[in-house]
Amino acid sequence: MKIAIASGKGGTGKTTLATNLSSYLAEFHPLVLVDLDVEEPNSGLFIHGELIHSEDTFKKIPIWDKNKCTLCGLCQEVCNFHSVIKLGNQIMVFPELCHGCYACSELCPDEALPMISEKMGELKYYETGSFSFVESKLDIGQEQAVPLIAQTIAYVEKTFPDDIVKLYDSPPGTSCPVIEATKTADLIILVTEPTPFGLHDLKLAVATMRELKKRFAVVVNRYGIGNDDVLTYCNGEDIHILAKLPNNRKIAELYSRGSLVYKEIPEVERELEKIAIYILNMKVRVKK
Repeated sequence: MKIAIASGKGGTGKTTLATNLSSYLAEFHPLVLVDLDVEEPNSGLFIHGELIHSEDTFKKIPIWDKNKCTLCGLCQEVCNFHSVIKLGNQIMVFPELCHGCYACSELCPDEALPMISEKMGELKYYETGSFSFVESKLDIGQEQAVPLIAQTIAYVEKTFPDDIVKLYDSPPGTSCPVIEATKTADLIILVTEPTPFGLHDLKLAVATMRELKKRFAVVVNRYGIGNDDVLTYCNGEDIHILAKLPNNRKIAELYSRGSLVYKEIPEVERELEKIAIYILNMKVRVKK
């Protein structure tokens, strides 16, 4: 079973929920936590373990071979991302814009745009006392998060058996990285907060998940601040609220020290139990 924790905006508490929920669930079932927020992964600040595997990750980009090129301009026509352009008597390639689709390379009649490997980041796999943890991080200056997210998910699928729970800490927002991180998930947990900003971005996330036809539910973080508009919206839209994590200064203090919250705040543990029961019951249904 694959569970993605997402949100319409950053700072709602995705990582707080992902790290605490994974640690809690691992007490009952084998689990791997995967940090897919590759532009700024921070689950590793809370999950400590022994490094098992580390590898550099690469993407494919075209390189222009001027000795073969006849300057027909077809590469510019077929590139949907404007990463290859014909400028006078040369072809210019912009690696930061390239999505690695191979169109320019495969369709070039002169084979003048061979694909080469370019390092884009690194992947690391750790073992903790009770569960596994995988994270990937983009190199500075890299523009494309999607290829690294896709490679990380593929590594997890290859490395871990199907019967292990896979929990993805997704990037924030509703753009391409989120789509890539959630498209194969069985359940999306949307984390929000009871504020006008939280409600606005929750609506965007809900619209995205509905467009993808994904099963989703909501966790309200910092419950007790703001107002009840998020609850009213979820009730009106028939959206299941899994849990309400309290607004508590001690949570912020524990978070700032890189500590897991549920082990010291019973109220948080009780809310995690509600999520765990829902997930484990759903896992039985998915397995059937």
